[in-house]
Amino acid sequence: MKPDLFQAPDYYQVDDLLTDEHKLIRDTAREWVKKNVSPIIEDAAQNAKFPEQLVGGLAEVGAFGPYIPAEYGGAGLDQISYGLIMQELERGDSGIRSTASVQSSLVMWPIFNYGNEEQKRKYLPKLASGEWMGCFGLTEPNHGSNPGGMETKFKDMGDHYLLNGAKMWISNAPIADVAVVWAKNEEGRIHGLVVERGMEGFTTPETHNKWSLRASITGELIFDNVKVPKENLLPKKSGLGAPLQCLDSARYGIAWGAIGAAMDCYDTALRYAKERTQFGKPIGQFQLQQKKLAEMITEITKAQLLTWRLGVLKNEGRATSAQISMAKRNNVDMAINIAREARQVLGAMGISGDYSIMRHSMNLESVITYEGTHDVHLLITGLDITGLNAFK
Repeated sequence: MKPDLFQAPDYYQVDDLLTDEHKLIRDTAREWVKKNVSPIIEDAAQNAKFPEQLVGGLAEVGAFGPYIPAEYGGAGLDQISYGLIMQELERGDSGIRSTASVQSSLVMWPIFNYGNEEQKRKYLPKLASGEWMGCFGLTEPNHGSNPGGMETKFKDMGDHYLLNGAKMWISNAPIADVAVVWAKNEEGRIHGLVVERGMEGFTTPETHNKWSLRASITGELIFDNVKVPKENLLPKKSGLGAPLQCLDSARYGIAWGAIGAAMDCYDTALRYAKERTQFGKPIGQFQLQQKKLAEMITEITKAQLLTWRLGVLKNEGRATSAQISMAKRNNVDMAINIAREARQVLGAMGISGDYSIMRHSMNLESVITYEGTHDVHLLITGLDITGLNAFK
């Protein structure tokens, strides 16, 4: 395995906008990725094996619920800190960032915001430490972009709820100790339920044959007459808006994470262009290669400024769902285009596992679809600026 020589680009001195604490948190995550992720991630992806040994380290660098207050096991950090951690993890691999995103934004976030005090104290410290892993059950076989059409349902049986249905494309499912599951009650109202490993009728078969996110573990959630204790219902919010707010937090982290993948592809391409010689000179001296590299750093810089401003708004409680959608859509599109251009800079070597670019490219094909597809996020922006709903 080649040494990790990554150097983060900062063309507009965006570091000047960060606090010393932000930079310390980011640099700690960066060094952890260099030491623990980079040496093993290519083999993990080639073998479609989730590196479970990284879970403890993810907890140690604060990747699980960094914005959760310390009294519940989190680090009590701000939203820019969370974004920077996601950026560094995805610089290593989108699948590793997905593991942390799901744990933080889709499991810990709803328990913290929608759960009662007993639920918060029961689940959050163990999720923050990595002792327990979690997953988020929203997407179904027949309902992806239209989660409101979900068919998973639960009935009130007096002393418990009876849950039936299925979810798919669920990150962390096969290793999850708890699942935050969204289901309709008998009146058709959507609620969140915490389903625990070991409940009879609850199974999590693994999804195989993926060409993308191969170092991430994905599965299904199957509920066959699962008896869920009534105290496992999240009481503070119901309706479709509840899971969608969770997705806002996840999408925000993705907007930062995609920059990390783009940075890694750019840094690899830049280094290669200065070292690879053809026709008697480095290929980086040719105009078309410089065009590729110049456009890459331009788009990365724009994305850095977009997410920093979004982070400020989120810290102030002023970031809207539509603003988060714009950043997620723009930054993942930026990253996947940079991955494709960087692959061309490396020529045939670009498809080799000796370099990270093709792995990033394949991963980003999933990232551009999950947590809201590329087209759906465009329509969210369209709705926000026109007031006219293209979904109806």
